[in-house]
Amino acid sequence: MEPPTLAQPTGNDKIWSMLSHLSAIIGVGIILPLVVYLAMRHESEYLAQNAKEALNFHISIYIYALCCVPLAFIIIGVPMLILLGIGSLILAIVATVKASDGGCYRYPLNLRLVK
Repeated sequence: MEPPTLAQPTGNDKIWSMLSHLSAIIGVGIILPLVVYLAMRHESEYLAQNAKEALNFHISIYIYALCCVPLAFIIIGVPMLILLGIGSLILAIVATVKASDGGCYRYPLNLRLVK
């Protein structure tokens, strides 16, 4: 399902959207998309959509990682955690590129907890 087409974003909206997607890579994790979503959701639909998608993605990754930790005791969890890390890195970069083009990327296997 393709997300709705949004109005052309401004420069600041693009930057905040890109930072929301890259927040796990730059070391602030779930905090940045949460703050961006709560503070700026009424200013820009584009920014709200991207921050919400990034927030849902980070929450989903944390849940998936928590599920892999007990599996690490029976060896299968370690490769799953490695694949989860590599996959989340690639998907965050793809979402950042899409946000820089003015779109909104819908992550696969994303739990839609924040609506």
